[in-house]
Amino acid sequence: MKITDIKAEKVRIELTVPFRVAFAEINYSENLLLKVSTDEGIDGYGEAAPMPFVTGETIDSVISVINMIRPGLIGMDPMDIEKIHELMDTCIYGNSSAKCAVDLAVYDLMGKFMGQPVYKLLGGYSNRVQNDITIGISTPELMAEEARQHVLKDGFHILKIKAGINVEEDIRAMRLIRETVGPHIRLRVDANQGYSASDAVYAIQEFKKAGIEAVEQCLPHWDFEGSAYVRSKVSGIRIMLDESIHNHLDAARACKNGCADILNIKLMKCGGLFRASQINSIAEAFGVTCMVGCMMETKLATTAGVSLVAAKKNITEADCDSFLFYADEQTGMTGGFTRDNDIFTLLDAPGFGLDLSF
Repeated sequence: MKITDIKAEKVRIELTVPFRVAFAEINYSENLLLKVSTDEGIDGYGEAAPMPFVTGETIDSVISVINMIRPGLIGMDPMDIEKIHELMDTCIYGNSSAKCAVDLAVYDLMGKFMGQPVYKLLGGYSNRVQNDITIGISTPELMAEEARQHVLKDGFHILKIKAGINVEEDIRAMRLIRETVGPHIRLRVDANQGYSASDAVYAIQEFKKAGIEAVEQCLPHWDFEGSAYVRSKVSGIRIMLDESIHNHLDAARACKNGCADILNIKLMKCGGLFRASQINSIAEAFGVTCMVGCMMETKLATTAGVSLVAAKKNITEADCDSFLFYADEQTGMTGGFTRDNDIFTLLDAPGFGLDLSF
């Protein structure tokens, strides 16, 4: 089987309401869908969801990178996934979401060629995932009401709460949310690099009183030493790294130096499923568990992320909820997985199992 053609289509996805985190307010997402065709008549589909302040990419830079690597990919066997990544990494440094689009399309192709869903190619541990849902930054009262709606109306049992702008307001928000949803709902916090080390230690000690189970990316992405320090000063609450972990080398550094209890893998940060699996393997070797998160992705990349969570025993958490904030939850695509409240069940269709063509 040989790659014969690569086509791209830009899509713009509007959010139902603006989504606020510590370093940005997001109103829409511009993504690139990729179609990789072969001489066997099988097509695979991938996606890039660039985020300038995380991956250093824009939609235009992604298109440029795809155009750059396209001639080298034509004629390659899509089953040679490691060789494909070597080609991409030789051509250009970084640009992880562009590489992710190719990676996902190739895995979709492999699954279709072998007649297997991607989650089975990756490990096949399970086909069901319990997912969280994210609450953006607002007033503590509005955040608590949103939490109540997600629990009572939408059936979610795990809430991920954005923080990182004002420590005291963050603490008040966690207290109100806990009072609102009761003691049995799992809560975790994402500060998106918004704290100093001293603020992080103080906030985590207060969050612990509200039964927060984990706090994500307290410090700037480069501050591994600071994260290790914060982790050494607190107990009974897990420290998670997200923006610090872009590749397997970051994972090794974080694990070796005791910087985190859990790593948040994002396909757009690391370049796709192949590199994501490497990060998980390194974490597992150090006794560190993983979560799979997401950017502002369509159901295509979301299905890929859910597939990775389901496939690997060491990936214990899922934060693959971006599509729930779009006006069209399916983002024009059917298949992939079904959702029953917070339980996502992958289909046993070949590849990602999505009804998609362009």
